[in-house]
Amino acid sequence: MFNDIPEAVRTRMEYLEKLDAEDRKNGTPMLRRLRQIAPDTGKFISLLFASSPPGPAIEIGTSAGYSSLWLSLVCKAQHRSITTFEVLDEKVAIARETFRAAGVEDVVHLVKGDAREHIEHFSSITFCFLDCEKDAYMDCYEAVIPRMAGGGLLIADNVISHREELRPFTDRAMDDERVDALIVPIGKGELVCRKRC
Repeated sequence: MFNDIPEAVRTRMEYLEKLDAEDRKNGTPMLRRLRQIAPDTGKFISLLFASSPPGPAIEIGTSAGYSSLWLSLVCKAQHRSITTFEVLDEKVAIARETFRAAGVEDVVHLVKGDAREHIEHFSSITFCFLDCEKDAYMDCYEAVIPRMAGGGLLIADNVISHREELRPFTDRAMDDERVDALIVPIGKGELVCRKRC
């Protein structure tokens, strides 16, 4: 999967990596920055997505679509699709261009809006990647987990880099009897939760 990334996807990934590096270097205001995951985190979430049961998959926090591109590799290989949510107009516009340029519009469905207002329309979610504003993590978690199929996976980014801010969220997940949870020290820290059957 990682050895034969389509040229259009690889080109767009490299473009977004360059933009993200520039954002971090030139002091772009936090909300306008792409704040995307690192490539090793992209590979990690892709491997987990590929191991999740078949069924509805979602991403909460699209930004410019970089993590969605990693997840699209699984979609193409396994004939799946993913729905991704983004609230900011500027990032929605960049993400739309990302998915068009990379040729993944057939498997990545972008929804402009707050995922918390849409999750109730999903059932038997089998995969969720959570990477939005940190104050929304708890609400998103509590909305997704009851709608998650047994064996489904929820992965939350930034749980080490934002350890103190996210402590109530991570404590909740680690103590939640509905899931088995582990913090993996890759990238900025990934919380991996597997819904118990």
